[in-house]
Amino acid sequence: MDARQEMRLEPAPFCCSTCDGGEVSARRNKKTRSLSTSSATSYSEFRRTHGPSPVTTFGPKACILQNPHAVMHIQDPASQRLTWNKPPKSVLVIKKIRDASLLQPFKELCGFLTEVKNMIVYVEKKVLDDPAISGDENFGAITKKFCTFREDFDDISNRVDFIICLGGDGTLLYASSLFQESVPPVMAFHLGSLGFLTPFKFDTYQTQVTQIIEGNAAIVLRSRLKVRVLKENWEKKDTMEEKSIVLTNGDVESSRKAVEYQVLNEVVVDRGPSSYLSNVDLYLDGHLITTVQGDGVIVSTPTGSTAYAVAAGASMIHPNVPAIMITPICPHSLSFRPIVVPAGVELKIMLSRDARNTAWVSFDGRKRQEICHGDSITITTSCFPVPSICFRDPVNDWFESLAECLHWNVRKKQNYLSSEDEEF
Repeated sequence: MDARQEMRLEPAPFCCSTCDGGEVSARRNKKTRSLSTSSATSYSEFRRTHGPSPVTTFGPKACILQNPHAVMHIQDPASQRLTWNKPPKSVLVIKKIRDASLLQPFKELCGFLTEVKNMIVYVEKKVLDDPAISGDENFGAITKKFCTFREDFDDISNRVDFIICLGGDGTLLYASSLFQESVPPVMAFHLGSLGFLTPFKFDTYQTQVTQIIEGNAAIVLRSRLKVRVLKENWEKKDTMEEKSIVLTNGDVESSRKAVEYQVLNEVVVDRGPSSYLSNVDLYLDGHLITTVQGDGVIVSTPTGSTAYAVAAGASMIHPNVPAIMITPICPHSLSFRPIVVPAGVELKIMLSRDARNTAWVSFDGRKRQEICHGDSITITTSCFPVPSICFRDPVNDWFESLAECLHWNVRKKQNYLSSEDEEF
């Protein structure tokens, strides 16, 4: 058995049939390419030219019900259904912090899950520290049954079967940030302000939660971005206290380290507090495609296309479309329009050599940090999407949100033209 065959026999922790393990092959690129006979052969053999096939298992027990009639493994959005390998036993309840209007729904839901459904309920510790909850003696008997965790300290990735969010779109973004790899299915109740990503009403929560537990639900896979931030002189830059994956970069000196994030909405690079234009170079698959001169640039998923990107003039993309959107923020050019690129490309953002100031980057509005000369931000589509449970199906839910939340194409109708009016 030669070296190449030995490499193929290594088990991959997540399966991407079309790109040989997706993230796994990317981590082995350096070692695998050395086995090729020429650089040209290795480039054509291992370069990924398509969007990564997302994982189809979510958390310990959930997965997508496969459609045998799918063509090229691309399912009709309406046919994507949730199923369970085993009955779910644990649930993470995420509640918007410091919102008194959510106290009663939170207590009702947790009581239903623990007392009626006999489920193990995970709740963040800072939620239970709220005096309105900790001081409720009647609710105290239920809270004793909870499993608590602290963000950045406790890993619950393999303990939670599915997630319930109470609040607005921010609760879904927060749920995504808690899971850096496989994400359990997410059921989001609209108890916030906008609610574009939260299709469920709380009035009939018992029936709806029961249907999810029984595996009777449609699902939409919201792609995420895998973002890798590489900094020069790491110890002198910002300290990373937020939850992320820290990797040493073996290709360069040991003083450079990388931090990885999973981003659901968008990566925003802007000029920060400086009064000068942002001046950053944008690379696609290693080729410089443009220099962004303006207030900044937004790199978003289809889910994020209806967030900051649409406010900056971008088009709205359905979550099932495999794509990455690049949107300039107030560009100093009349011809710089937003563009959509395939999900399989690799984007890199760096400060231009002649930039007058540094730039700042944020990920889903969090973890904001400064980007200096020599730093780089690499962005690709992640193999770990967020499986968002639908109220009806991915198509109807999306257009319903466009109409209800963004009032898409709302205008007064044109009056009917009668035959008498046509004469004039």
